[in-house]
Amino acid sequence: MSVALKQVIENIENLSSDEKALVAHCLISSLEVKHDDSVDQAWAELASQRFTELESGLIKGVSWSDIKNKITH
Repeated sequence: MSVALKQVIENIENLSSDEKALVAHCLISSLEVKHDDSVDQAWAELASQRFTELESGLIKGVSWSDIKNKITH
């Protein structure tokens, strides 16, 4: 067991609820998979393509009210 982990375990009772929540958040966040920059790049390219299509008139946008009506009816 590392010294850092041992210190956290030994002192966990001295932490407030907010501090415990912060420790839990930090631990869970550290388990997340590394961010894939290629995914961001792909989304950026798709967004740019869609914007160009809208601006050029190649495709027509749909209003939020039209979308809601289709979903609810």
